[in-house]
Amino acid sequence: MTLDLSGRVAVVTGASRGIGYFIARELAAAGAHVIAVARTVGGLEELDDQIKTDGRGQATLVPLDLTDMAGIDRLGGAIHERWGKLDILVANAAVLGVISPIGHVEAKTFEKVMTINVTATWRLIRSVDPLLRLSDAGRAIIMSANSAHSA
Repeated sequence: MTLDLSGRVAVVTGASRGIGYFIARELAAAGAHVIAVARTVGGLEELDDQIKTDGRGQATLVPLDLTDMAGIDRLGGAIHERWGKLDILVANAAVLGVISPIGHVEAKTFEKVMTINVTATWRLIRSVDPLLRLSDAGRAIIMSANSAHSA
């Protein structure tokens, strides 16, 4: 079965490596315009080069640290201005923190995990929900596990 996503717009967070990288490539290969979000500019550029080499779909690169809540809000506004809708959200960015007894987890580590895995995901959904509703088939896929970084 061949998936045709021509004319569709997709956001993929954590797109510079691992599963996010491969999801972004596959969405682009199916014809979607991929808005690739990650902190790592070099990884995003490698993804863009690979999408161009693959020969189908396009990417817009968005270097963004998801702890930047105002940046997440700006992302939603920019998508609205340029495309007027969003068809697919793949919220793949996640952090594991440390695996240890709770008494050994530093507050700073816990706050980082909660900020990326919960608060940023909530803010992202809040930012793009109106855009997903403007699509005739808007879908959100939320991934949150260390395995989100392993392919």
